[in-house]
Amino acid sequence: MSRFILNETSYFGIGIRTELATEMKTRKYKKALLVSDKVLTECGVLSKVKKVLDDNNIVYSEFLDAKQNPTIKNCHDGIEAFKSSGADCIIAVGGGSVIDVAKAIGIVINNPEFHDIKSLEGVAPTHTKSVPIIALPTTCGTAAEVTINYVIIDESVNRKMVCVDPKDIPLVAIVDPELMTSMPNALIAATGMDALTHAIEGYITKGAHPISDMFELKSINLIAKHLRGAVKDKNMIDLEAMSIAQYVAGMGFSNVGLGIVHSMAHPLGAIFDIPHGVANAILLPNVMEFNMSSSIDKYAEIACAMGEYIRDISKEEAAKIAVEAVRKLSKDVGIPQSLKDINIKESDLPRLAKDALKDVCTGGNPKDVNENDILEIYKKTY
Repeated sequence: MSRFILNETSYFGIGIRTELATEMKTRKYKKALLVSDKVLTECGVLSKVKKVLDDNNIVYSEFLDAKQNPTIKNCHDGIEAFKSSGADCIIAVGGGSVIDVAKAIGIVINNPEFHDIKSLEGVAPTHTKSVPIIALPTTCGTAAEVTINYVIIDESVNRKMVCVDPKDIPLVAIVDPELMTSMPNALIAATGMDALTHAIEGYITKGAHPISDMFELKSINLIAKHLRGAVKDKNMIDLEAMSIAQYVAGMGFSNVGLGIVHSMAHPLGAIFDIPHGVANAILLPNVMEFNMSSSIDKYAEIACAMGEYIRDISKEEAAKIAVEAVRKLSKDVGIPQSLKDINIKESDLPRLAKDALKDVCTGGNPKDVNENDILEIYKKTY
């Protein structure tokens, strides 16, 4: 069965955040819980959204404690904030972590039997759609505003839980690149490489579909053209292109799945608090090499989308060019190139491999893997 789930309404463009007021009024919401984090408060991004609300006399309460790698407790705190607020909708302003917290809040409020959060792991049998969420992303990578996935850490075992639920997708996505200008260059690089990982894994996953292929190839092409410029000087042309690229990648992978780059990145975040985009970027080229034999034709298309010239060469040569193009982009935007560079110890690798194999994304990898395969990729990346 092929099924595609997207937002009910999406907006794109510089300054488009003003449509937040239109949506709130048209849908007759009385009060919102504004979910974000303290970093976005301090750097002034949140104030741009609050101005829209204040100028239009829209009532809201705030929960500003979303964490970089959100935990079950973090979600419980947000759930209690929603209950005490009297809100009837959620406005999520932030990167993937903020929007993930908003999804967990929205699902549990309308499906209270899942309050433990742990029971949401995998594909949970929830019965009611989330509290309405209007998501305004502030990074150019996660696409959480258009996906049916969210990731929460079970802090009791330091493990990331991937939750997949069609009922959690934000009702409205408002993608305004002006909300992304405060990102440090390193964060633009990391989130941009996260988007590239989404696009490449979504393109070669076992569940790939012609519709998702269309989305992913366009995303790869936009990222290859615009990520370097966005990192270099945050110019609005490149940032706007990246804001669209990450969304388009999400349109695809949310509906067809991912692979072991994500499986291997998740325990790095859960155990060592490594930013998700950095973990993905470090792992991506070596995982691509591992998967090459299973997706050789698609690798040539990836090379083309990356802007590489591959006429009159073999598929194998074209595939290698695709991998090297990804590796070069990662280097050009300043991503660390090994696990050692981010202070992971070689003795940590066996534990990481065990956790990665159990991850829900592993089943979507185009090439079947075992624990030793994953361990060897970690070692190669070390």
